[in-house]
Amino acid sequence: MTKDQLLEMVRDSSRTMTLRQKLTLVAMLSMPAMIAQLSSVVMQIIDASMLGHLGTHEAAAVGLVSTTIWLFGGVTSGLATGFYVQVAHKIGANDAKRARSIVRQGMSCGLAFGCMMMLIGLLIAPHLPKWLGADEIICGDATLYFSVVALAMPLLMMNNLAAGSLRCSGNVKTPSVLGVMMCVLDVLFNYLFIFVMDMGVLGAALGTLLAYVVTMSLMVYGLVAKDKNLRFSLDAVQKFRPHWDTLSNVMKIGTPISLERGVMSGAQVAISGIIAPMGSVAIAANTFGVNVESLCYMPGYGVAEAATTLVGQSMGARRQELMRSFAWISVLLGMAIMALMGVVMWVFAPEMMGIVTSDAEVISLGTDILRIEAWAEPGFAAAIVTYSVFVGAGRTLGSSVLNLASIWGVRLTLALLFAPTMGLHGVWIAMAIELTFRGIAFLLRLKFRLKLRDNG
Repeated sequence: MTKDQLLEMVRDSSRTMTLRQKLTLVAMLSMPAMIAQLSSVVMQIIDASMLGHLGTHEAAAVGLVSTTIWLFGGVTSGLATGFYVQVAHKIGANDAKRARSIVRQGMSCGLAFGCMMMLIGLLIAPHLPKWLGADEIICGDATLYFSVVALAMPLLMMNNLAAGSLRCSGNVKTPSVLGVMMCVLDVLFNYLFIFVMDMGVLGAALGTLLAYVVTMSLMVYGLVAKDKNLRFSLDAVQKFRPHWDTLSNVMKIGTPISLERGVMSGAQVAISGIIAPMGSVAIAANTFGVNVESLCYMPGYGVAEAATTLVGQSMGARRQELMRSFAWISVLLGMAIMALMGVVMWVFAPEMMGIVTSDAEVISLGTDILRIEAWAEPGFAAAIVTYSVFVGAGRTLGSSVLNLASIWGVRLTLALLFAPTMGLHGVWIAMAIELTFRGIAFLLRLKFRLKLRDNG
């Protein structure tokens, strides 16, 4: 059976799905998303390699502000999630007209919110490196890079909304293909601006910005003009004014995610502040280590995207047992994939670090921290996919609180305890312990708390 035929079975409560059909559907939705996520990681690694070959200070400048960029991206992503999860529920309930209305409301709200985040980013950019305790030698490049990336916030918001809405309607091909395309464009533009035009850190930022412009334009076009369920031409009257019932659900679903991702990224910023006084080698090793580790956890995010779609549509169709079945299949698949990737990372850590930098000290330190983190990958997978299961169900508050308690109460506390005597090794040991703890906690939450009910 085709993907669309299997999705029709999800929405038709009179039809029972076999285990094989469920596994097939999870794989069909996961594979394109995993390919897109992995291509994104490859893009980040190539970017890091380009910066690494410019010099350790340049790499450290970008790495210093990367956690703040994640903070801004996480907040905008949370708002987008509040809209596109509702799209999944309406598609599952066979109410595509209402789903299209939610998309239009999301576009008007998202554009305004993205512009606000852009202005905030531009205002804090000159002060951010000093707030993080960086050496003066990297402050200028760090400010420059963050300022250009801040300009992309409205683009990121619209891209997240369009890609999420397409996936939640069952169209995983378009966002996955465009995600791969964006990675290719990013590499090409970065090479052009960094090396051909000799623009250094500014070139890296401009290359990423231009890749976002092209990808966002095509993503939105694919949503509003081409998608069989969500294209706007299906409606004679098209209104973009937000409705209170939609915004109320956005606040229930998206606000906890935005706050949680903002506060979690705030913890990452605090950890960056712990690492910054360790010097450029530690900052660069940490940055490159995060980029390389993405090879392990991005496939988990691909499975997580499929889980959000399938759990969301099952909830919209009011099918409790099917929702729980898709949840456990997705979680176990994600854990298996990331456990295998963890083994690969442990074995090939020196070679993977050697791709992104030629600095022997950075390679040695990066190898050590990657091998620490490899042990935590199954737990990380459990946390990633289970969190997305609850997002698909519209149950975000408890999961967000759990994430916050774990990263602030466990990771940051342990990092503060370990860093003074163990340096960067201590920070990554704290991370590995926290991810394992969080994974176990999320598995317990999945077992006892996933039930069919209204958003909340």
